[in-house]
Amino acid sequence: MPRTTTPRELPTAGSRDLLGGALAFRRDQLGFLADNVNRHGDLFRFRPLGLPMVLANHPDHIQHILVDGEQRYDKNATIFKVVRPVLRDGLIAIADKERWGRQRRMMAPLFTPRTVAGFTENMTDETVRMLDRWDRRSAADALLDITDEVGQLALRIVNRSLFSADVSAAAQSFERAFATANDVLGSFFRFPFPPLSWPTLRRRRLHRAIDDMDRFVSGVIRQRTEGSDPSQSQSPDLLSLLMHSTDDDGSVMEPEQLHHEVLNLCIGAFETTTNTLSWAFYLLARHPHIEERLHEEVDRVLAGRVPRFDDLPRLTYTRMIIDETLRIYSPAYQTMRHVCEEDIVGGYRIPAGSNILINSYLLHRHPEFWPDPETFDPENFTPERVAARPKHAYIPFGSGRRVCIGKHFALAELTLALATVARGHRLLLPPGAPLVAPEPLITLHPRGGIHLRLACR
Repeated sequence: MPRTTTPRELPTAGSRDLLGGALAFRRDQLGFLADNVNRHGDLFRFRPLGLPMVLANHPDHIQHILVDGEQRYDKNATIFKVVRPVLRDGLIAIADKERWGRQRRMMAPLFTPRTVAGFTENMTDETVRMLDRWDRRSAADALLDITDEVGQLALRIVNRSLFSADVSAAAQSFERAFATANDVLGSFFRFPFPPLSWPTLRRRRLHRAIDDMDRFVSGVIRQRTEGSDPSQSQSPDLLSLLMHSTDDDGSVMEPEQLHHEVLNLCIGAFETTTNTLSWAFYLLARHPHIEERLHEEVDRVLAGRVPRFDDLPRLTYTRMIIDETLRIYSPAYQTMRHVCEEDIVGGYRIPAGSNILINSYLLHRHPEFWPDPETFDPENFTPERVAARPKHAYIPFGSGRRVCIGKHFALAELTLALATVARGHRLLLPPGAPLVAPEPLITLHPRGGIHLRLACR
């Protein structure tokens, strides 16, 4: 009979605070995890405030957890419990696998590359409108809060694609509300005490933010349902498609579920674009030799015109810049799974009930797969280098059956927006500008925002 190898016990991150490392995790989440990867390797456990956590930080682990053995894991994990008050039963956080499967079947046809092609004009039109506003500013007002500017752009794109409307004024309240929720929930995830059910100032801030986001979503859905039949439009928006999508049995979404999905789409599309484009402009400003290559490609492919969907296959270096930005600063920089039944990963026993933390900020810097990982280098995404790496060394949109449904929309939007700006504009670092550090909330933000100076090419 073949011999079986007894699984090893996971190494445990040491703690001096008697709280399982909770204070160190709260103070510097990324630093705490990076230090323990250096000490213990790509699998280790820690118990902040008694919560059983296991960090998995190798492509083979990711393949096993998200793809090969995904039936042993679900989304009843701590991080999704933290964000569920905001996301509810939308596709991002829904835990029940059967219910998730139904929603995914109904929504997947809305996000194929072919469907996304119908929305790319929204992306470039709104970027051109943003550039026109920038050009009208005086030279004295040319220092831009890029994070805010790109956030407004992202909201206009998602509003136009979702609702076929310019609801920018109302959407700004949505942006502020989400920023509050992200801050509150990010802080709570790092140190989950006191419970959000307690009547604290933090709880009141969160509930006001949720109410503001719900009010925005309810308003646009109500306007649509009280108006004419949107299915008769020749170019239906995403809300129309959601309202008329059906499952295999012909059933449609209940109103509450529709609300949750629209909310999830607003948050997902807004966050991805805002943070990725902000970081991309910052990185290009710090690496002018890479910006020069971007300009060369944009000039050659577009010859001054606005890009179209069918330009995407030829904007290869532009896309490499987006991919490299997502490597270094993925907005969705962490995800988590709950272990439903005991498993063995990498030869180690993973107890049932554990929370598996997958942190792409660390994974995308793994020295085994990324030479000089802190350097911004779009050449990491040449076809040859991509083929030489394990697939799960790079997971900005997750992987497996629960890979982000908006991946094609996001990549088209990011590439086209960057190319549209690069046709005639540059964003430069102001003299003496400090380095911008990442801020790990529920998503990864540039701490303090990114401020750059506008210049025409």
